[in-house]
Order: sequence, then structure tokens, then C-alpha cells
Amino acid sequence: MIERWAGITTSSKSLILVIVEYDDNGPTVIDDLTWNLQDGPRPHAYRLMYERVVNYLRETSIQHVLLKATALNTRGIKAAHLDAAELRGVVMVAAVQSESEVKVVPKALVSRTFGNRNVDDYIADNDFWINQISGNLRKGSREAALLILAARK
Repeated sequence: MIERWAGITTSSKSLILVIVEYDDNGPTVIDDLTWNLQDGPRPHAYRLMYERVVNYLRETSIQHVLLKATALNTRGIKAAHLDAAELRGVVMVAAVQSESEVKVVPKALVSRTFGNRNVDDYIADNDFWINQISGNLRKGSREAALLILAARK
């Protein structure tokens, strides 16, 4: 049976969405997208992003959605960090509305439970990506894809 998984990371103004399909040949990247919030009032931009995510996940029959959780840092919280958390919440609700199974995954959990290296080491390792997944994956989308690989281990 073919399964379709989505890995999503957010920033203050955009999201990265990676779709990976699992079949008998292993994982293949189907889509690697960046969606920017529209300019203008954030509430309106959030509504449009919500609709876009719901529609995309439904139309592409995504069964599982993994969303990178908010991470605390030692440098303090700035407005961009809060904006990213707001967008993450919008995406989370949209994913639930699409009727996909949704999990929010902390980066630290992936580092502890996937392999013997931390997330940043895997992201930087070009050979790892060549051997683990087929299809076209941008370097900036590797963290979203790693959420999927770690969940499927």
C-alpha cells in the first residue's frame, strides 16, 4: 500500500512542505514546496494559508502530517519566533481539518530517537540524503523530510 506523508516546518513568513510517498521501492519525494504568507494584514494571510494547506493536503491524499514543534532557545524569544508559532498553529489546525493524522514533533526528540547523530548533522550530510530518499529535495527542506524519515524508522 502506498502511503503519503507530509513534513512541515514554519518560519515567521513562510512554510516548507515536503511530501514523501512510501511504496515498495522506499521513500520518494513527490513535492518540495515553500509557501509564503501573503502581504497585508496577518489575519487575512493566515486565513488564506489555512485554506491552501487544507485544500492541498486533501487533494493530494496525505495520510500523515508531521509538523516541527516550537523550540525554545537561550537567546530569548523575539517577534519572529512568535510569528512562526502563530503560523505553526494555523498549519496545525489546517492539517487536522484535512482529516490527516497530525503529529507535532520536537527537533530534540528526532535527535534522541533517530540514529546516532543530531538533526543538524543529518541535515548537513549530503551522502545521507542521496542514500535515504529518492526524488528532488532542496537542502533547505531536509529538516521537514527528516521528520518523516524519523517517524517511519
